[in-house]
Amino acid sequence: MIVIVMGVTGVGKTSVGQLVAQRACWAFHDADDFHSAANVEKMRAGIPLTDDDRWPWLDRLNAVLRDAEAKGASAVLACSALKQRYRDRLEQGLHDVRWVYLHGTADLIRSRLQARKGHYMNPALLQSQFDALEPPRESVSIDVDAEPEVLAERVWSALHAPSATTRDDR
Repeated sequence: MIVIVMGVTGVGKTSVGQLVAQRACWAFHDADDFHSAANVEKMRAGIPLTDDDRWPWLDRLNAVLRDAEAKGASAVLACSALKQRYRDRLEQGLHDVRWVYLHGTADLIRSRLQARKGHYMNPALLQSQFDALEPPRESVSIDVDAEPEVLAERVWSALHAPSATTRDDR
């Protein structure tokens, strides 16, 4: 199983994804680690990425996930994947992908970004991320109204519930 935890910057993708991966004893990948230096500099400067910036990054991520699946391994990826065409590109060639959509209010996420230290993502890009966001058609939908440990438990439970693909598990 490949689990992709998606949402806007600051929503908790990395924290929740790491906890889910630890619980399952699966590999964890943070999409931020796969950005080119040029993409990182653009984001640090508050410049939104273009699709042309994103395609090679999404292809690198897809290759990592396909490699894991080909080896019979499960993995968790934390990735913004804000648009359906990005999600389509990420899951191309994969057979068992589960999407987890983390979401919350702009005020909550903005406050988290302002408290975050040492991350290159410029908080000024939050609104552009909300503007670009196309909520997924099928996903486990989780409101980020709690601590990461609680959210990871909600994700884990939802992934293992019968036919739990499009709902908000609070």
